[in-house]
Amino acid sequence: MDGNFRNDEREFKQWGVISHPIPGRSGKPRSKGITMVMDKGLGLGETRDILEVAHPYVDLWKMGFGTSMLYPHRFLREKIAVVSSYDVYIYFGGTLLEIAYYQRKLVDFLTMAKDLGICVVEVSDGTLDISEDERGRIIDTAISKGFFVLTEAGKKNPIRPITAGEVLARTKADLGRGAWKVILEGRDSGRGIGIYDVEGNLKEALLEEVIVGLTKEGLMWDLIFEAPQPHQQRELLLRLGLNVNLGNVNPRDVITLEAMRVGLRSDTFRLVLNTRDERQPALSTSMERSGEGGKRERKEGSVCVVR
Repeated sequence: MDGNFRNDEREFKQWGVISHPIPGRSGKPRSKGITMVMDKGLGLGETRDILEVAHPYVDLWKMGFGTSMLYPHRFLREKIAVVSSYDVYIYFGGTLLEIAYYQRKLVDFLTMAKDLGICVVEVSDGTLDISEDERGRIIDTAISKGFFVLTEAGKKNPIRPITAGEVLARTKADLGRGAWKVILEGRDSGRGIGIYDVEGNLKEALLEEVIVGLTKEGLMWDLIFEAPQPHQQRELLLRLGLNVNLGNVNPRDVITLEAMRVGLRSDTFRLVLNTRDERQPALSTSMERSGEGGKRERKEGSVCVVR
């Protein structure tokens, strides 16, 4: 039997006896419920193995920070081709773009990325201090080159914590410039940064402020929460619903995360048992049914293809 299922989504829908306890999971291409993984150096074999099983549940594949510069060039090209063949968008971590900007090589960097088959770029200032005007120019340049732009809110330095007001302002500003989604910084550790304390637990008051602010503006589904730890993913799912956007997920945790999204793990299945009407389980929150932001499509001329 051919083990390549990438072109036959029916292979992932053969369970007819039982259904997902929590319905409503959006399919690809998604505007919400996005899963972005962070790859810190997987080989081609493991990359293929993970995607063979999990590609319907992965939207974005980030090659973390500057790791891709350490790959042999032929390997990098092949890795990009492999991930792209599974209908997953692969891109460089934002730190690499910051380095290119710092070295005055931004346009050269974007040209190289396009030549490699990359169609997504992340614009961040997690390490550098970049003015609003310069940030806007970088976004405009990337869009003009045909890229699909993600941006990031927040510094990587824990002594410079972000506020809810800053998250909202950054999200509104970057979306207004043409970005598709904004990523809330959480690093690869999920500790002492963004909405997480030094133990990796959620800062409840800050998270609540972020949720309230974004929901009022209809932007809840335009933010991707970096949540590298499974317990962080679980808590955000319980608060925001199965279609919350999550990033920096370990590639090996994708199936576990998807199981939580659709109620195939006790953490979320038990919520179905606590609701009177199983057609409207607890994870289909009023918040999820309200702000329908996130319907922004890729711009005409992008090297990314809208399917």
